[in-house]
Amino acid sequence: MKKAAICFTKDGKALIERLNEELTKAGLEKAKAYISMQGIESDDDFESVTDLKDWTGRQFEDHNALIFVGAMGIAIRAISSFVKDKLSDSPVIVIDDLARFVIPVIGGHGGGANKLASVISKLIDAEAIITTSTDSHLAFSADVFAVENSLKICNREGIKKVSAKAIEGKPITLSIKDYPPDKPVDIIIADATDKEYDLLFAPKRYTVGIGMKRDTDKKKVEEFVLDVLNANGIDIKDVYALASIDVKEDEEALIYLKDKYSIPLITFDAALLNKVKGEFEASEFVKKTVGVDNVCERAAVLCAGVNSEIVVGKKTGDGMTVAVAKRF
Repeated sequence: MKKAAICFTKDGKALIERLNEELTKAGLEKAKAYISMQGIESDDDFESVTDLKDWTGRQFEDHNALIFVGAMGIAIRAISSFVKDKLSDSPVIVIDDLARFVIPVIGGHGGGANKLASVISKLIDAEAIITTSTDSHLAFSADVFAVENSLKICNREGIKKVSAKAIEGKPITLSIKDYPPDKPVDIIIADATDKEYDLLFAPKRYTVGIGMKRDTDKKKVEEFVLDVLNANGIDIKDVYALASIDVKEDEEALIYLKDKYSIPLITFDAALLNKVKGEFEASEFVKKTVGVDNVCERAAVLCAGVNSEIVVGKKTGDGMTVAVAKRF
């Protein structure tokens, strides 16, 4: 998860500098630093922001974690136009200038703001103020469970029912569709919608293999991937992982897709890709370039695992290739 931190005072600037030092020491990626303050211009470490609303919109578009160092009111006004869905909104955190409190504002569960706040609070010796009910009661959280296990939430209205039971200290039962329980359960994991249960989770079945020329524009890649998925009736929310060759793991476009859609990016070396069994559309040019004759199909199948199959064969477009495999 990429992080963008913005401040509005000299104390806030010093705090972001301190936070980034601590993140680096912990082996974690630093936050890209911004400052919105009259009389302060951009430097090597901080980029100046003159239009806070525009800046916030760009961070939401890229699904970055937003860290506001300053007043809660500033953050609320900045994000108000962009908050849409608790399960997909960017995580937003507020830290006061004196580093006393770290407060997740939105995206506590689905966006990971609560976890990020806990990490940050330990790094800067502050107190994390977590207000979500299940966390306050140390109770089971259905949406956190779904995120951590790469499950799609099919009937989101059921989250409240299950959370209410958990908060009251009642047991939460869960079952797999292939092994139906003797009595009703709270959560079931199944491929098809089943209204008999309070909350339905569906396994994410698809892996998307991607190949591309070096430094292909991230928006161009995003549009191509979404077009291929939409043309084949596949929702990106059903995608378990993105897959490619290891020499592409630092491509901005792949990292952008991974962060924006919260989908793991898994890469493989050429030797492993060459061992994948199956019939794939070969390219001698690709083989000479990266050591394997087909990246997208082989990567999609290898990522999907045993008994998987290609459901969307290699699609090409202006230096990009995409294929989709389904795992069982």
